[in-house]
Amino acid sequence: MEQAVAHSPSNPFQGALRGYAERNETYWRRNLAVCVIGSFTTLVSLSMLLPFLPLYVRQLGVESQSAVIQWSGVAFGATFLGTAVTAPLWGRLADRYGRKPMLIRAAVGMAIVMSLIGMAHNVYELVALRLIAGLVGGYASASTVMVGTQAPRERAGWALGILSTGALAGNLIGPLIGGLLPGWIGIRGTFFAGGAMIAVAALLTIFVVKEDFHPATDARGRGINTTSAPARRTDYVVVATILVTAMMVLLANMSIEPIITVYIGSLNVHADHLARIAGVVMACSALGSILTAARLGALADRIGSWNVIIGCLVLTGVVMVPQAFVTEWWQLAGLRVLMGMTLAGLLPAIAKLARQSVDESRTGQMLGYLQSAQFSGQVVGPVIGGQIGVLFGLHSVFFVTGALLVICAGLAQWARMR
Repeated sequence: MEQAVAHSPSNPFQGALRGYAERNETYWRRNLAVCVIGSFTTLVSLSMLLPFLPLYVRQLGVESQSAVIQWSGVAFGATFLGTAVTAPLWGRLADRYGRKPMLIRAAVGMAIVMSLIGMAHNVYELVALRLIAGLVGGYASASTVMVGTQAPRERAGWALGILSTGALAGNLIGPLIGGLLPGWIGIRGTFFAGGAMIAVAALLTIFVVKEDFHPATDARGRGINTTSAPARRTDYVVVATILVTAMMVLLANMSIEPIITVYIGSLNVHADHLARIAGVVMACSALGSILTAARLGALADRIGSWNVIIGCLVLTGVVMVPQAFVTEWWQLAGLRVLMGMTLAGLLPAIAKLARQSVDESRTGQMLGYLQSAQFSGQVVGPVIGGQIGVLFGLHSVFFVTGALLVICAGLAQWARMR
């Protein structure tokens, strides 16, 4: 009799006895598609201001060239700083209240703030709104939490690779759109268009994304199934290694950004073409990542996350070195494509490993910390790269970053051997 009740479809406890990923097995592919679209849309909207940000800062009353450069950098970095601060909080709330509410919160919040940026009256409001966009937004981060916890463990690497491809495509295409839209609808109109795009993503999230979340059991981990599914003990050395590696990925990618235009100028590129060629070279790493992110994520499913992480760290470190010896801009562009191809395998493999390192009830929080580490690297990378370039020369940026990546590979190997 008890066995019949336990397996009865009408038993209200039957769903609670099943894990979160198992209950959402029907929805994860559809949710992945919406998350890819939403991550692409939000990152297009956030990155499309790059070509005209200095113009907007000047339009808001900043006059001197040095002040325009300074305020542009502060406004651009404010969003990443905000996301780095709040990503663990949103991840923890996702564990407590579900992943879908966090997606809706991010999309609706970013749609509103993006539109408000188009109505800024001065540069202080611009910086404040960019910071708020990071604090309340983070759709791509929330998507990583949903996909990382819903996809079956044997497909998690591939799914996170697909999600990473959408985000990278948004970062790649955003500046291209930002170079066109202001000429058609004006700078302020471009922000309204960005807000509208994110609003579409919000509607898709609200009406298409499905989630079977049980606060009474999912938020407490094992819930009533304490005998058959013991909580996974957290290995803090592995977690620390994962977070350091995640930060290094973005640090390596962004370390050259502050000086890349100057570096390309030293390669005999004419001043009239410098900005355009610098933009192409900056986009090359994202292009390379788009080509391999899903494939390397699937490879992590087959051969293990540690193997992909260590291999990609070493390969990326090796590819960094010849960038210091190029004599033509197209050589640098080609090497940046290769670097993007090797970097692409890191984030999906790291996220997959992060999910496996903690109990299911804490995966959202763990992936939130992971996103925070990535955005910290995105903030710290340009600062470190700029300082190294000033103190030791432009070429040394590549040597130092490459060495840090190889050291990080050694750290990952040590953590795996434990």
